[in-house]
Amino acid sequence: MGEILNQVGMTSLTTLLSIAVIFLLAKLMGTKQVSQMTMFDYVVGITIGSIAAELATELEEPAKPLTAMILYGLIAVLISVLTNKSIKVRTMVTGKPMVLLENGVIYRENLKKARLDLNEFLTYCRIGGWFDLNQLQSAVLEHNGVVSFLPKETDRPATPTDLNLNPKQSQVQVPFVMDGILLADNIHQAGKEESWVQRSLLRQGYKDEKTVLLALWDGGEKLTVFPMDPPAEP
Repeated sequence: MGEILNQVGMTSLTTLLSIAVIFLLAKLMGTKQVSQMTMFDYVVGITIGSIAAELATELEEPAKPLTAMILYGLIAVLISVLTNKSIKVRTMVTGKPMVLLENGVIYRENLKKARLDLNEFLTYCRIGGWFDLNQLQSAVLEHNGVVSFLPKETDRPATPTDLNLNPKQSQVQVPFVMDGILLADNIHQAGKEESWVQRSLLRQGYKDEKTVLLALWDGGEKLTVFPMDPPAEP
């Protein structure tokens, strides 16, 4: 019984250690969305995860997988630094954009290099909202696997400039209330006071912030408010 408890305790410690190391390595390597990862990032992430799982259950020699995890993380950081400083290294590690379509011509050889067939290419186009290839000027496969599209001038959406309009510049909405709590730091950084927020809520029928799930400020004199409890469906 004592041996079992000892193994459980050691496994718990090595599991916590692996989680802590993964967290530190993730912070060190930087934050990227999955869609922004290069193939190298993806492979390193899977490898570090596999080693972390081994570390969690390695009771005899936990130093070996721990050392491997740290080395993988440091090498990934080193390569990231090199790709930032050297265009040649960046091209070698992350690759470069590849033109798949230009001026009505589909580049078959580039599709082959990208390991894409025509059906997959057409799927990417439809996902991007392009069902008629005649509307496209260019389609480019980026190094992270995302296909970017440039529509023809005659088929792109009209902009305010095209219509000689001068709309007011929108601002990023700042949360002033979340989960019924006033976010004092956000409010003060925006040059407002809690009392102003409470008055604004009151004008919209909310007696206090506790009845508000989310309140956003876009630079105007009114908040966009979402109630804590939505009205009952009719």
